[in-house]
Amino acid sequence: MSFSYYGELCTEVYDLTKKVGQSLGKELDYYRERLKPCKGRILEAMVGSGRVLIPLLESGLLVDGVDYSPEMLSSCRQRCEERGLATHLYEADLQELSLPERYEAIIIPAGSFLLIEQREESIKVLRRLYEHLQPGGRLILDLFLPDPNFEIGVVRKTSTFHLPNGDSITMEEKLVEANLLHQYKVSYLRYEKWRNGSLIQTELQRLAIRWYGVEEFKLVLESIGFSNVVISADFEYGKTPANANQTYVFEATRT
Repeated sequence: MSFSYYGELCTEVYDLTKKVGQSLGKELDYYRERLKPCKGRILEAMVGSGRVLIPLLESGLLVDGVDYSPEMLSSCRQRCEERGLATHLYEADLQELSLPERYEAIIIPAGSFLLIEQREESIKVLRRLYEHLQPGGRLILDLFLPDPNFEIGVVRKTSTFHLPNGDSITMEEKLVEANLLHQYKVSYLRYEKWRNGSLIQTELQRLAIRWYGVEEFKLVLESIGFSNVVISADFEYGKTPANANQTYVFEATRT
């Protein structure tokens, strides 16, 4: 058994628990509203299996998607085909992103940017995204801060997911490393797939989260070359962040 990055079992659980169009709070309405003026192409980076991309396409926006996981992209592609939606989906490492289009907007919903483990890698990604924007194009992404109550080595979560075909997947999450000073934590997620009482597949996922302070991330964006950085709390445009339990949405413009 080896570590996976959004492998087959993880993707099955993701598809089951994060339905197409399912919004985390006011997230989907927020992105749809902020993107409404766009006439050109939009890119969703770290698109996953299309939870956000598909409703944006259905609202008439021109949206492409890119992700590192072939399993996630396969699921996204199938979901788009089932709905008769046309889009371009790319498999790529965002650090080396080189697409044929330049976009009016690029989005990263659901705090997915925090999955870029190394700070140097996150800077490379932001630079590549900047280069893929048209002049005046916007980057929109949301971030959150983690629960500060860390318990290393303790199983934090166990869940069972029942699939339509009668199989089930159990998931166990254990925090194995956390560092407040360097702003990251690492968990192991163990997936086991069961059929008629027998274990038929196992997958182990290493899930790393690196977080940023609100003002810190604004400075990071400005160091890349972004301007007009607007920070909004809880998917209310222009609402000033007030506490650590909120979601923070950053909107920045390529100059």
